[in-house]
Amino acid sequence: MIHLVDASVYIFRAYYSMPPDMVDRDGNPAHAVFGFARFLGDLIERAKPSYLAVAFDESLATSFRNRIDPSYKANREPAPPDLKLQFGRCREFCEHLGVAHFGSGEYEADDIIGTLHARFRREGLPATLVTRDKDLAWMTAQAAGFDIVLKERADLAMVAVQGPNARAKVLSLLSSEGAAAAAALGKFVACDADGLFIARTGYTGEDGFEIMVPEDRAIAFWQSLAAAGVRACGLGARDTLRLEAGMSLYGQDMDETVSPYEAGLAWTVTLDDGRDFIGRPVLEKQLAEGSARQMIGLVMDEKGVLRHGQAVFSAAGGGEILSGTFSPTLSKGIALARVPAGEVGAVEVDIRGRRHPLRVVKYPFVRDGKPQAGV
Repeated sequence: MIHLVDASVYIFRAYYSMPPDMVDRDGNPAHAVFGFARFLGDLIERAKPSYLAVAFDESLATSFRNRIDPSYKANREPAPPDLKLQFGRCREFCEHLGVAHFGSGEYEADDIIGTLHARFRREGLPATLVTRDKDLAWMTAQAAGFDIVLKERADLAMVAVQGPNARAKVLSLLSSEGAAAAAALGKFVACDADGLFIARTGYTGEDGFEIMVPEDRAIAFWQSLAAAGVRACGLGARDTLRLEAGMSLYGQDMDETVSPYEAGLAWTVTLDDGRDFIGRPVLEKQLAEGSARQMIGLVMDEKGVLRHGQAVFSAAGGGEILSGTFSPTLSKGIALARVPAGEVGAVEVDIRGRRHPLRVVKYPFVRDGKPQAGV
């Protein structure tokens, strides 16, 4: 999978949200560089892209659009000098990291990644656009014609507390009233408590809470959790847990070209009479005619680790591993793969030119910290 990143979005976000007292060894501001570097590192660790390219804006006042319409973005304030400096440092970071990076005085970052994406699609290469602008633009388009105001809440942070003791740890920090409200939550339900938005949700397969915290309270809230015995974990641990739980990763296991039926998410679809939603006709057609693809769970009993992009072979046809890792709970390699619809029969994976047998199992592989039956 190729990942294309619009760097400007994440540099601006870091510049205006990170503490400005971060400086480099020469005393120059470095908070935007730190935020961008952290984002890019997290992306590489989480998504494990086969290829990665980053586009930078260099044409805020010199693009071809300005020649067509001199008023284009004419009211935008010039970037502060320290922000312009950090844009350059971010490109240097990509250079040192060995990541392809692009910029143009003629074209904006969106133009660059759009062009690259179109080229890759023509060549049959899957590519994911890593830009929140795409998501916000889509939601704004759907809201048109309705009495809806879409507002990004950059003033909020989110802390996920997951695990067997997660709920008890969080409840111990709330007022008696707030703790009572949060304790009563069923799964996939949320409430407001003590100025926090608390949801009994997560992305690990474990019980726990995802908590929206005002940004100015986030550090103190995290310190309170740490004092209560909550420990931080990295994205690698989170990704292992979500895969053991059989949860898909957007941009890798699924994207807007994959339907819920093809992603093992049929349980999220309700086609009751009178319910209308975007994509319903497509799902009705797939339900009637059957999906062309299916997602399957795989276990490797031999010694080895399954990875994204490895080719798999089945009686239904060839496919590929979407997400794969070593499961600490099972002490075996596990994976989610997409193959053509039909009876899969015996399945093999190609690892460095050699085929190895795999076992097809129902996922989740692990539930509540314990292996599922048959896995």
